[in-house]
Order: sequence, then structure tokens, then C-alpha cells
Amino acid sequence: TIPDNINLTAVQTAWQTGDLIVDNETNAVLTALWGEPDQPATIVTIDELPTAVWQAQIDYTNLSLTILPFDQLTPRFKVLRVDGLSPLDSDFDSANYPLTMRYGFDGDETTAVALQANWTAPTTNRDPAKMTRIAMTGPAGMRRAVADRMEKYGYLYPVEETGPVLQAADIAHISNEDPFASDCPMPDPTNSDNVCNRDPYIEVYAWVGADVMEMTGNHLNDWRADSFSHTMDLYQQQGFQTFGGGLNLEHAQEPLKIEHNDNKLAFVGCNPVGPTFDWATETRAGTMPCDDYSVIVNNISQLRDEGYLVIATQQYLEYYQYDVWDQQRADFRQLADAGATIVSGSQGHHPQGFDLYGDSFIHYGTGNLLADQMWSLGTRQMFIDQYIIYDGRLIGTDLWTGLNEDYARVRKMTPEERQDLLQAVFDASSW
Repeated sequence: TIPDNINLTAVQTAWQTGDLIVDNETNAVLTALWGEPDQPATIVTIDELPTAVWQAQIDYTNLSLTILPFDQLTPRFKVLRVDGLSPLDSDFDSANYPLTMRYGFDGDETTAVALQANWTAPTTNRDPAKMTRIAMTGPAGMRRAVADRMEKYGYLYPVEETGPVLQAADIAHISNEDPFASDCPMPDPTNSDNVCNRDPYIEVYAWVGADVMEMTGNHLNDWRADSFSHTMDLYQQQGFQTFGGGLNLEHAQEPLKIEHNDNKLAFVGCNPVGPTFDWATETRAGTMPCDDYSVIVNNISQLRDEGYLVIATQQYLEYYQYDVWDQQRADFRQLADAGATIVSGSQGHHPQGFDLYGDSFIHYGTGNLLADQMWSLGTRQMFIDQYIIYDGRLIGTDLWTGLNEDYARVRKMTPEERQDLLQAVFDASSW
């Protein structure tokens, strides 16, 4: 949906007029809370709920509404803010949320105290200790006009608004496409041959709270032979973890495993497009080639069997359009078929559509995080995809939308700009 917020009065009105689709348990709770409605809600089972809500929606602006327990969320639901508050937020305060439902014990005090002392069931269906927030981004590089603006206005100029979004994540992902180099020259906004980042620019990624650096970028071996390994050394010094590339082919094929709040997460990525000298070999550092996809597919399948929730990425062909090509869709879906829960296109200099495929969420292209591509509206638009993992499952996606306004600096979109982007990308999506 394009709308992001609804007020409590509208929710209560939908309850009274029978415009909610709910399961029996929620229907009983709402009846106790708000009284019998004037018209009954549509009742379905919890398993039928996603399909029923989607079938009731006629377009992206007229909302089809349900209320359900937090731990029953799936990626097929969009969580609307209620009076500006969302339980997906990292700083969520349940005390002020209009749809927080409380329960307690009523009866003899001694018995109630004893019951509480021996209570073994969960006391909440939203436990922050079970939650992990992952921010996934698109192409990044600090050269040409991006680096020129950084030198003129300060290194943090491009990330003044995107930085806090990444800082709020438990795991912030960046796909930096250009290598760092100690001999990288001062920037020239018109020189495309200087494919490198100056070493001091690492401050930018440290400030935004980067945790995971993707190494599938197709320019990472453009500068000189040791630039890839030098970049890896800088990341290690900063405490950044890496995946999708390495000091040799074996290293590049290794998945990144992270455990956070009892959520077992694994990152894998590959590059199907080259150039050839960008790919790792037995003796050369570089990106992980996709080849026939057998290695990454086997990695995903094994990680899934080991209980990991897998995030898979590709540095794919660069399509400057919202629509997704058939071959691109097939190549991304095979990673979902192998067991990846999230599949993300790191190549996307232009935002592309989404896909709800089986139990997986696919975003074919997010748009640029750091780039100087200002020649079209599409190359200026971008997403930061914020994935919420709860108790080992992906339960939702929160989309932050931005617009490049000065060859480097991305600001938060206005509501009108966001509506235009969401409409374009939803129209191009594989629903």
C-alpha cells in the first residue's frame, strides 16, 4: 500500500462497520475491547488471513485492513503506523501504542501470586530480545562528484539523513563498489577513470554504523592489483564483516554467519556479470563469481538446513528501469528456491520491483545509496530496506525512501515523492 499511517479512530470505525478481516481470536479480543460492532467483521482462519486481505484490496491506495498478533506477522502484510507509531520501530514504546492489548490475573491474591511465580508461557508476543533489524542498501561508492561534495562540505555530507537510518539497525549492510586505495587522488567530478575511494573516507561507513560490507561490486579490482586486499584490511581494522568476495576463490565463497538475539543469520552473495578480472580465482582476490549458480545455491541450501535465515544478494546486470526482466526474475527466484528468505539486488542504480515468492521476499534493485547519477528521476530515487526478524522468522519489511538532490546527498522523500516511487515500483512488482 502507498498509505503508511492510519489513526485509531479510523481503525475503530472499520471495526464498527465490518471492514476488518480478522481471525476468531482477534475478533473475540476486539469485541471485549470495543464492544459488539454494528456490522460483523469478516472472519477467516489465521492461515487464510494473508490471502483474504490481498484479495480484498482493489488498488494501492484503498486499504484492506486486518489486526493480528505481532508474532503472527508475515512479509505479505504491511504494518501501518497507528497515530504515527509502529511496533516495527527500533524505539517502539508499547505503553503509548493504541493497539497494545494487556492481560493479567484476576482472583484470589495468594493464588494469583503463585500462578505468576510458576508462569512459563510467554508474557508478551513482542519481545525485543528476539528481534533483529537488518538494513539493506544499494550501490555505494565515494568517487567523482560524490567525493567532490565530500571534500567541499565535509565527509558526512552525503549521509546526513541516511546515516541515522542505518545507525538504528542492528545490522547495517553496505555494498561499496569501489576499492579503497592509499594512492587514490583527490576527486575530479568529471573523471570516471579514478575508480577508487580515498582511505580517509572510511570514516563515512564507520559513522553510519556499518556492520556488513558486501564484496560483490564490479569495480573492486579496477584500481590496482592489491586494492581489493587493501580494502579488506581497512574493513577488518574497522570491525566490519564481509561476504561475497575474498582474498581468493575459497575465501570468497565463504558465507558470513551472524547470531543476534538468538536469530541465526547468514549472508551470501555473488557477481554474475564480471568483468572477468573482478572475479576471485585460486590465486587472486576478488568477488565471488556466480558461474552456473551451483555454489551459491548449495551454500544457501546447506545454511538453511543448519537453521540459518539466509540473506542472498547479487551484483546483477544494471537495468535502468523499474520493470524486472524475465531472466533476472528467474535468477533471483532460484536463490529463493534454494532457501534464501531475503534476496536483494545490490546492482540496482535504479529502483526495481519487489516479489513475494513462496516464503521469500525479493527486491530486484534498491537504488543508489552513494552515487552521483543525477541524469534521471529513477537514478536519484532509492530505498533502504529494513527487514525485521523475530524469533527466527522474517515478519516484515519497512521501506525508507530517499532522493539524491546534489550528486551525493540523499534526503528523505516528501510524501508526494514517496507516493510516486511506491506507485512506480509496485506497478513493476511480481505480485
